Amino acid sequence: MKRAWTAALAAGLFFVGVGTAAADAWKKLPEMHPAGVVFRDGTYRFNPAERNHGAFEWAGYLEDGAPDDGHNVYVQARVESHGWSRYDGKQRRTVYMRHSNWDGAQRYTQRAEIRACRDRGSLRPDNCSPTVRRNNPAH
Repeated sequence: MKRAWTAALAAGLFFVGVGTAAADAWKKLPEMHPAGVVFRDGTYRFNPAERNHGAFEWAGYLEDGAPDDGHNVYVQARVESHGWSRYDGKQRRTVYMRHSNWDGAQRYTQRAEIRACRDRGSLRPDNCSPTVRRNNPAH
């Protein structure tokens, strides 16, 4: 009888762990490629409240899509309708980025937005990809 209860308990804990891992898995972001910049192989996840401040965590490769134009590229991300955080890339290169964004007033992040842009200087507006919006399905 004890073995049956032990086996049932172990199976229950296993399935709870699998469910938690599935909710915590990385998801794909669409490729973002406005003129002069490419953000590819993008992934994201919403962390649970007890890990990394419950942050929106994202990663991907930021590429200067027009290396001879003299302009830099960057990614912007924001959570909960706060201001944009900017993460600069490098001219004429592809760089791997992995960052976390969160709202310090909340235990976990519910909404996030991300986009890729080309910095065209102070006189001309930057061109950015359409904003990708994601909601935390767990909350």
